[in-house]
Amino acid sequence: MHQLFSRSRTEIMQGSLFRFYVHEGHRHHGKLVWEWLLEQGNRLGIRGGSAFKAMAGFGRHHTLHEARFLELAGSLTVAVEFIATEAEARELLDLLHREQVRLFYAYTPAQFGVINPDSADPPAVGEDP
Repeated sequence: MHQLFSRSRTEIMQGSLFRFYVHEGHRHHGKLVWEWLLEQGNRLGIRGGSAFKAMAGFGRHHTLHEARFLELAGSLTVAVEFIATEAEARELLDLLHREQVRLFYAYTPAQFGVINPDSADPPAVGEDP
């Protein structure tokens, strides 16, 4: 553990940061993929997830897309991030395989936690509630 963190004031857990990149207009089961992903992560009990819309970007086809008035709707990327324990990440990946959702992603091992946790925060993995 890094010296910056004091165990008495910080709850530290090991896990991962998953970032999925989806086109803003793509759908799965009739829902926008970014919205579906957040709902599934929440349903699985993942402690946090967010979606961020890009201002500009390019992908494997090297076509630059920008948020402009005349840009085609649905051509920009939404990044969907989850901070998850290894067990939560495994459940999410299993679900994506079962649902046959095709996604580009980035995975980064991560330490995460709550600074100055209180009784309203869920316990760290492996701790008693």
